Amino acid sequence: MTRVLFILFALCCTLQAAQPNILIILADDLGYGDLGSFGAKDIRTPHLDKMASEGLKLTSFYAQPICGPSRAALMTGCYPLRIGEVQNGKNGHTLPHTKEIFIAEILRDAGYRTGIVGKWHLGMSAGCDPIAQGFQHSYFTPAFNGATRDIQPGAVVPFMRKPGEVVRTIKTQADMNTLTADCTREALEFIRSSKDDPFFLYLAYHMPHVPLGVSETFRGKSQRGLYGDAIEELDSAIGDIFAKLKKLGLDDNTLVVFTSDNGPWTDKQIGDHGGSPAPFRGAKMTTWEGGWRVPGIVRWPGKVRAGETSDGIAATIDLLPTFAALSGTKLPGAKLDGFDLTDFLTQPNAPSPRETFLYHNGARLTALRHKDFKLVFARPAGGEMPYMPNFVTSHIEFLPKTQLYQLSTDPTESTNLAAKQPAVVKLLTQLADESRADLGDFTGPGTGAHFFDDGPCWPNAAEPKPEHPKRRQQAK
Repeated sequence: MTRVLFILFALCCTLQAAQPNILIILADDLGYGDLGSFGAKDIRTPHLDKMASEGLKLTSFYAQPICGPSRAALMTGCYPLRIGEVQNGKNGHTLPHTKEIFIAEILRDAGYRTGIVGKWHLGMSAGCDPIAQGFQHSYFTPAFNGATRDIQPGAVVPFMRKPGEVVRTIKTQADMNTLTADCTREALEFIRSSKDDPFFLYLAYHMPHVPLGVSETFRGKSQRGLYGDAIEELDSAIGDIFAKLKKLGLDDNTLVVFTSDNGPWTDKQIGDHGGSPAPFRGAKMTTWEGGWRVPGIVRWPGKVRAGETSDGIAATIDLLPTFAALSGTKLPGAKLDGFDLTDFLTQPNAPSPRETFLYHNGARLTALRHKDFKLVFARPAGGEMPYMPNFVTSHIEFLPKTQLYQLSTDPTESTNLAAKQPAVVKLLTQLADESRADLGDFTGPGTGAHFFDDGPCWPNAAEPKPEHPKRRQQAK
């Protein structure tokens, strides 16, 4: 009997070890060039630099160009144009339908304890809240911490445990200065209380999104002003997270992903409160690499390739299928855009399964990367995107001709190779046409877009569009 119990205990331990703890740490508006390991000279990030040296540094890692769509893509494994939204609409900040399957739901059903700490920004007003989407523990703000350089009079940022249950409010600069430390405290407690079970924690920091907040310990300490101070405090907080994992004996069985939701603000109204996209062109909301390519670091001792750098293409939309594979659970039945990166992350010299990445600004496909080449399409200034409000398109400048760039040799996208590489232009144009038929564009939805409600699809256009030919009625 004793032998049988020992075998059962050993089997349970093996099964638990087979499911790694999973931690996503998401910065907000952090630029590619804002970490020491990604080239910053005036901001000290020793903990994230150590994470990069102990894990896999991804130099072609992509998010979306703005907060809401980026978080929706990360949570669902889909490009925002594919995601089903409330009343079949299509919005500038994605409002996912509650029937969309989120990472937390998949991992919860696989036996994980799931938690969110920080910024949500996924349409609570439309019923899509963390609890409804699979998070068992929550401490979050419904949206961002602000939208201007300085706190506006009367602005209130609520922290909630669940919809309607406000437990704290951010009203003053003094309140804002506590954001990073407060979220870190909550994350550390979640990790401590989850130490005996596999857990998934989505730690979505508010910094360095404006208005910036920095505690007195870090204020005035960096060479990059308040923006650099905010990142140095963020880096120190992440050091505390790793210290807690090690203290609890969880470090070796915890997969940690660090990235940003989009590139940095470089707007004149933000001034020195914005980040650096270096070495890339562009910034948040633009089509250029600086708005989309973000720091990507993955660490899992003894499993993920350690101390390596890869330029293989990967994206936040690849996290859901990767986590599903690592947790031993099934993917949702709906069509996804993400790839399982498990072999790419864990096998020496393994190529990424992703060869193509799409850049949508609003509902327009503005660019497409395939392998080393990026095709940027001719477009009007800002407009002709009836499915997205103007603030999403306001940073899209007029481009009279389609342009082709080779990113490995031209990261600033300054030398147009379209005339010299017609075969490449033709191939990428064909891939773009296929994507438009599948996902849709500003003229209407594609055949692969998700819809859950009765009525017209993308009805918030200038003119009504016909019924979608393949409406998906699958429930959770």
